[in-house]
Amino acid sequence: MSTAAETTGGDIEPWEEVTPDAARRLLVAAVEAFAERGYHATTTRDIAGRAGMSPAALYIHYKTKEELLHRISRIGHERALGILRTAAEGEGGATERLADAVSSFVRWHAGRRTTARVVQYELDALGPDARAEIVALRRRVDAEVRGIIEDGVASGEFDVLDVQGTTLAVLSLCIDVARWFNIEGPRTPDEVGALYADLVLRMVGAKDAGAARK
Repeated sequence: MSTAAETTGGDIEPWEEVTPDAARRLLVAAVEAFAERGYHATTTRDIAGRAGMSPAALYIHYKTKEELLHRISRIGHERALGILRTAAEGEGGATERLADAVSSFVRWHAGRRTTARVVQYELDALGPDARAEIVALRRRVDAEVRGIIEDGVASGEFDVLDVQGTTLAVLSLCIDVARWFNIEGPRTPDEVGALYADLVLRMVGAKDAGAARK
């Protein structure tokens, strides 16, 4: 399935922030190529060809292949951060907010799996400055989840001895969905999100996991 048509519920992948149209087409083509072949095996000619453009046209909008990857990664991480922040700032106790955070984060990694694979697994291809920017965003993602778990421990909702380690485990579990999810498989992104939310609540020893599921 084309990156432009990936869904979590029928929505077109929103790259509205990428303009003009030619730059957006090149970015979508790069996501598809990086996910299929890997960053290092993909050439600028590959990307331009997928976008129906000449290699020279690519350099009008992006100076290098790395600039494309950096922009994809930044937009993807900002979206991921937004998903988790919305859940963290939502109503309800830590149990409800953690369930919402996990289910939403998993739905994104399943429904936008092509984009998510590039965002999550091509970080090491970035140069030092670009990589530092993305690492900073990843730390903020980590902080949103860790904050919910800390709230749950403080309120007595969760039984967690190692908050930092548990946060890493939760994020790793969610992110890995992008690696294996198949749109033609037996579960929808919503179903996987609900399953993982339940698994994570069990992981943190949530006292009222049943209420969160309802």
